[in-house]
Amino acid sequence: MKIVISGVLIFLLTVACQQAVPPNIILIMADDQGWGDVGYNGHPHLKTPHLDAMAQNGAVFSRFYSAGSVCSPTRASVMTGRHPARMGICSANCGHLKEQEITLAEMVKEKGYRTGHFGKWHLGTLTKDVLDANRGGKKENDIHFAPPWNHGFEVSFATESKVPTWDPMITPHHSAADVKATLIEGGPFGTYYWSGPGKRVHDNLKGDDSRIIMDRVIPFIEESVAADQPFLSVIWFHAPHLPVLTGDKYKALYSELNEDQQHYYGVISALDEQVGRLRAKLRSLGVADHTLVFYTSDNGPETTAPQGKSFRGRAQGITNGLKGRKRSLYEGGIRVPGIVEWPAQIKPGTQVDVPCFTSDYFPTIAHILGIDIQKYNRPYDGENLIPYWTGQKQQRIQPLAFQFGNQFALIDNDFKLYGNPNDDVELYNLKEDKGEKHDLSTAQPQKLKWLQTQYQKWNSTVQNSEKGGDY
Repeated sequence: MKIVISGVLIFLLTVACQQAVPPNIILIMADDQGWGDVGYNGHPHLKTPHLDAMAQNGAVFSRFYSAGSVCSPTRASVMTGRHPARMGICSANCGHLKEQEITLAEMVKEKGYRTGHFGKWHLGTLTKDVLDANRGGKKENDIHFAPPWNHGFEVSFATESKVPTWDPMITPHHSAADVKATLIEGGPFGTYYWSGPGKRVHDNLKGDDSRIIMDRVIPFIEESVAADQPFLSVIWFHAPHLPVLTGDKYKALYSELNEDQQHYYGVISALDEQVGRLRAKLRSLGVADHTLVFYTSDNGPETTAPQGKSFRGRAQGITNGLKGRKRSLYEGGIRVPGIVEWPAQIKPGTQVDVPCFTSDYFPTIAHILGIDIQKYNRPYDGENLIPYWTGQKQQRIQPLAFQFGNQFALIDNDFKLYGNPNDDVELYNLKEDKGEKHDLSTAQPQKLKWLQTQYQKWNSTVQNSEKGGDY
């Protein structure tokens, strides 16, 4: 008997087989990289060929957001799928990842994943014994001790917070910016890399910090593939956070520009080079097609000027005309580069215009692995992204909500509510006005009122979470 199988059936069977095998997962995040700080978004100078290639081979989010407008809150959202205010992480160096939270690493370990965290952590202190980074003193270290190895990561190479982007353990010249006045050039910077309890790293810490991090990622991936074990690799680069400086190789790429621009753009090109190194390694190991890779930034670009209106020195990031910068809930502070690459499942050249954000990673990965997060019995702020990159859905179901200091915002597809408790609230149509120049609060009072009601409903659940109601 001759059996004829249609092309459609073969495709469906192939997809089913691919989905039956759990993909490797890599989450990459830059630090303070603006929405305009990538080549594929039309930057006038910056060279990011590997990020551009990743964007061409996967899906680009034209409206991707960090859940916070500074680093620690966004990192908490990635780890938990929940707004950082739910666990008391209000800003950088504020709070820590609580023991009761269920992290991405803990979730995927249910499915047999090997887990590794590499680079900046910034979700709590890493040592109780050594004066390290921003917290300082044994009391602070005890209160906020929450290292990655206590939250599901088997392999770690982590700093508590920022380090210089070149020779990360050494204090650079103060022109690199964000260098404490008490630190001495050439002396210890005072923030260290740790690989486990009491295990401070001393070797291979010279040169480009992004390369130093990737030198630890690559062996982790090689070992996981050799063991035929799916892996989760969280790679949180320090670049291009201040202090910003780079080596002559990368400065030379921008020799026609001034010294500050050479350093800033060179730092991002060095990061981009490591993204290329990672993608090449996945191909050489034969696992690229079956590896899900996300790329984003933790917030908009840094500024050294009041209210984020301009910049000077090494804070050279751009927003491509978006209003505000880091620490702002206007678009420039939270709209960031967003790419996802998964060759077996995502068509090259895909663009997602629906607003999405870092809280979406957790429920997306849970869906891929067949994990029902409702069993954790707590509110989640993210959604499964798959219907958006497959084009099955064109509208956001759950609005994106934000809080930072005395600012708040809610994005419901095209419309955005922005407010400060001491001022009038503002309303923008981001589809028509991405620069947030035209406040529609007076012209569309019903839309304004509806968004305010949605925000208040959401905020009431956050207040319950802050009181420990989720635990």
